[in-house]
Amino acid sequence: MVRAPLAALNRLLHRAPGHGPARTADRARRARGAALPGLELAARPRPWVRALGLTAVVLVGAWLGLLIVGNVRAPVGPMDTTMALRPSLTGGTKINISPLGALSLDSHVAPVRLDVNVDQLDPPRAQALVDHPERLSGLQDEVTADVERGTLDLALRSCVAVVTGATALGLAVYRRPRRALAAGGLALALLAASGVTAYATWNPKSVLEPRFSGLLSSAPSVVGNARSIVTEFDVYQQELARLVTNVTKLYDVTSTLPAYQPDPSTLRVLHVSDIHLNPASWKIIASLVKQYQVNVIVDSGDTMDHGTAAENGFLDPIGDLGVPYVWVRGNHDSASTQRYLERMKNVRVLDDGRARTVGGLRFAGIGDPQFTPDRSTVPGGDASEKLAGDRLASSLRDQRAAGTPVDVAIAHEPSAARETDGEVPLVLCGHLHHEGTEMLKYGTRLRMEGSTGGSGLRAVEHRYPAPVEASILYFDRDSHRLQAWDAIRLGGLGLTTAEVSRHLADENRPASTPGRTPSASPSGSPSHDAP
Repeated sequence: MVRAPLAALNRLLHRAPGHGPARTADRARRARGAALPGLELAARPRPWVRALGLTAVVLVGAWLGLLIVGNVRAPVGPMDTTMALRPSLTGGTKINISPLGALSLDSHVAPVRLDVNVDQLDPPRAQALVDHPERLSGLQDEVTADVERGTLDLALRSCVAVVTGATALGLAVYRRPRRALAAGGLALALLAASGVTAYATWNPKSVLEPRFSGLLSSAPSVVGNARSIVTEFDVYQQELARLVTNVTKLYDVTSTLPAYQPDPSTLRVLHVSDIHLNPASWKIIASLVKQYQVNVIVDSGDTMDHGTAAENGFLDPIGDLGVPYVWVRGNHDSASTQRYLERMKNVRVLDDGRARTVGGLRFAGIGDPQFTPDRSTVPGGDASEKLAGDRLASSLRDQRAAGTPVDVAIAHEPSAARETDGEVPLVLCGHLHHEGTEMLKYGTRLRMEGSTGGSGLRAVEHRYPAPVEASILYFDRDSHRLQAWDAIRLGGLGLTTAEVSRHLADENRPASTPGRTPSASPSGSPSHDAP
């Protein structure tokens, strides 16, 4: 009798407001929310994380779009080509002519590179040029128009490819149309910014300083020398077009590329340095002398490695090169080495500022004051090099006062060469095993050569062998001023790569008055042109 009323009361109490199971659970959720107010916010990704993820999706999607559908097939003159834009940190243009090699141009600075692959030569168009050589005169304009049309088509296709790729990947990752459209819009904005950057940094003169690789490393010889490029730029462009049309012939005669035809108004100097007892260097030097019909060879030292009398026989091939060989002592060359070379008929050893006219140019040089293989003596260091440079500069001033100004000074160490600034138009050096050019404060151009011996035995000390480097310097026969130079870089021990890059002296670029010979003579103050 008592249990029934108690049970009914208990049910009423549980049904009262705030005492039901649902209310109890709701209070528990609110209590947890009050105890952890940042829990819901922490579950959401931070804005910078979302932005980073969206950027990654845009870049990957844009790259995939360019890779899949961003190519354009375009006829350029007698060739069928494929043009494409590719991500790049340095920009520029690369023209691949397989299997002959590639041509690289510093045409622009942007995060995209223009790749042009020459797929094949169209036989009917090529045969028409062979049958009607007069059409070559208009080939330059035809090629320019074809490239412009191909580039416009490529720009439109690239926009579609970039937007499509980024949008598709955004939709696959986020599964939200708004995010996908945002990815596509951002990709288009990035491509537009890259295009504006490329347009702002466009360098139409980049064709003047191309870098050739593979078998095309002989292209500067085919095209012509620096003098003709400076004074006859239109002829140079026509010859480039002619080279393009002769690709089919090069396929058949790759072992006998067209011979170099030097301009009679140009003197050609082969600059070598730091051979370091590499016997392969003599074959390379002999080949360059023959291919470029070199007038004079300049060796800025370190021909030997230890400078012992037992090494002197290594120098005998110099007598068979057939051209004068101007030499200065390096820090690995001994007095015994110098005496041995002085007895060779075609060698002109320069030391203590001595000047001699060789091959139409006047040279002066000084040997390195240090002989580092001799451990019994304390090296003089940089102070001794600067002292030697001062002696060379003093000799240059004396030569100018005597009415016999020097055209080219030679030292082994760059620190010694820099002391001649303002006393000579050009100074050559080596020692550091890498090439480079620097305009000094008072107008002297310093040209440093790499190792023509690939660093000698040191080539095997590192993971990758050192390259073999040399330069062909082009001088005007009348003014004796440097017009341009070809920097030659060959793959080191066990490698078969080759690259030739042409550089024009700033005063000789087409922006200067065509055909004008520099007015400054070697006897005057060197010109202060920009580096």
